[in-house]
Amino acid sequence: MNDERLKRIQFRAWRRGFKELDLVMGPFADARLAEFDEAALAAFEALLDAPDQSVYAWVCELEPTPPAFQTPVMDMIRAFHAGPQASGPEGARHG
Repeated sequence: MNDERLKRIQFRAWRRGFKELDLVMGPFADARLAEFDEAALAAFEALLDAPDQSVYAWVCELEPTPPAFQTPVMDMIRAFHAGPQASGPEGARHG
């Protein structure tokens, strides 16, 4: 895997320009990018190229995700964003 490419993707994930999305994509990139294969990296980069407000709405499931972006990577981001509070015995978020 190309370290420079990973660094560039991580930088982009943290500096989207939309703070709420920075706080979703940045930590996810830090935690998961190193384990990605080429297809997963390409799917993540496609999300980085999409409009910020749209990606945020898709991750939070406020809007339906277009088929081109409904990938295993999107599922991983959603699960990561939901965090452990969403996976408790009752399956609901608390806050």
